[in-house]
Amino acid sequence: MAQSAGSGRTVILTVDDDPGVSRAVARDLRRRYGDAYRIVRAESGEAALEALRELKLRGDQVAVVLADYRMPRMNGIEFLERAIDVYPGARRVLLTAYADTNAAIDAINLVDLDHYLLKPWDPPEEKLYPVMDDLLEAWRNDGQRPVDTAKVVGHRWSARSSDVREFLARNQVPYRWYSSDEPEGRRLLSAAGHGAERLPLVIAPDGTALAEPGDPELASLVGLATTPAEEFYDLVVIGGGPAGLGAAVYGASEGLRTVLVERSATGGQAGQSSRIENYLGFPDGVSGAQLTDRARRQAAKFGAEILSAREVSGLEVNGASRTVRFSDGSAIAAHSVLLATGVSYRQLDAPGLAELTGRGVFYGSALTEAPSCHGHEVYIVGGANSAGQAAMYLSRGARSVTLLVRGPSLEASMSHYLIQQIEGAPNIHVRTGAVVEAAHGTDHLEQLTLRDVKSGSTELVDTQWLFAFIGAAPRTDWLEGTVAKDERGFILAGPDLSVDGRPPGGWRLDRPPYHLETSVPGVFVAGDARAESAKRVASAVGEGAMAVMLVHRYLEQS
Repeated sequence: MAQSAGSGRTVILTVDDDPGVSRAVARDLRRRYGDAYRIVRAESGEAALEALRELKLRGDQVAVVLADYRMPRMNGIEFLERAIDVYPGARRVLLTAYADTNAAIDAINLVDLDHYLLKPWDPPEEKLYPVMDDLLEAWRNDGQRPVDTAKVVGHRWSARSSDVREFLARNQVPYRWYSSDEPEGRRLLSAAGHGAERLPLVIAPDGTALAEPGDPELASLVGLATTPAEEFYDLVVIGGGPAGLGAAVYGASEGLRTVLVERSATGGQAGQSSRIENYLGFPDGVSGAQLTDRARRQAAKFGAEILSAREVSGLEVNGASRTVRFSDGSAIAAHSVLLATGVSYRQLDAPGLAELTGRGVFYGSALTEAPSCHGHEVYIVGGANSAGQAAMYLSRGARSVTLLVRGPSLEASMSHYLIQQIEGAPNIHVRTGAVVEAAHGTDHLEQLTLRDVKSGSTELVDTQWLFAFIGAAPRTDWLEGTVAKDERGFILAGPDLSVDGRPPGGWRLDRPPYHLETSVPGVFVAGDARAESAKRVASAVGEGAMAVMLVHRYLEQS
């Protein structure tokens, strides 16, 4: 459990599994730096990571992280490697015994270690403080300053308030949450000249306030790019999930003028995952938010333009140009387009659910709601990996988590490693052959009626939290009549377009469509929106990269 002193200041975090050492480090740090910095200590790598995530969500800055090397389950090097994803600018220090100096030296390259300290560090005036002074000065000189945060005033059971918090969190925008029925929330409403009848209220760091903002207005308010810098590009990527981000990274790094257009937040469904443990290169797993943030920063580094909160409404072919139209009437054009629109979770069809969506009923992880589930009974609908990952994450704080699975078991739809984890979690229960018959509540979810699919018997259970992961529908309605799709709406591409080896109807080129090319030349598809795709993060990233290779081939022959 992380412990701290003070609040509202830049943080120095220390983690050591030995309580005595942990207290001693914090004591020495507090003695020298406690007036200017907030000292946070933790006694395990897992607790320290959770503390870092909470600090990130609140918009706090972390200047230095000190980690003991020898910790069970997650050693100091492993912890620092994961801490980089949350606070890449924080200075990193490894506490180590003399016998472990070789490991510390290796960590200099592995986690870009700034310094290692031998234990004991007494006297701190000679061995600890000079090192810390240099690291803090370097951190300040790098332009690392406390980030001003947005403020969100809303009601706990407001669907739009929940949507706004999720939008900001998934777009890595620091914010502070204030309930409208608490004193500080009321003070903010009064200062902004707004009443509690128009929520949520979002206040930008510069003091600009907007009541009930839509996503485009919200994105502009907090500084996300929403307007394209150019009118014509080499490649327009529609959708910011793993396939779209992969294409943006490879397209921009290979010199294509690339713009990625995302309707909500980059990451897609994968970005909402609390933990992805079977992605290549991350043996300890990686959260969807961490993976998304890395990919987004990587794409931006290579020069890809990323537009947020832009709804695409149409695609037109104008000679060699492909025009992408937005719902506000504006448009951009390009030589080529990649459709990486992904899929969305299907809605549960039962009385009461629609009215309570966002007020206890959520589709997807809605990780911003996880802290509010602490000590409560939580229900999850679904039997695939996304449901299992959410169950494991929510089980850390919930009193109990119940997985409702329509089928007879988890084996047909969930990875083996997740099933093992769920079986080992004492507060996770799996109910097979069970569905939600109805939801009940006034201003928020209060009860669910569950039905046994075999016997037809029903049961009324008390809960304020339901998260649903029940299959996926492609986001392709806006492409009706433009590209060929299968009967479920997934986009056909490459060999799937050919009938008896013949090109699709209307195909005018003397070559067959490339592997990921749709029925419109120069328009490609990658990821979950493609018919017969693997529906895995790794394959989506690979398809995004492959699509860029095919875009190059298309441009060379056009």
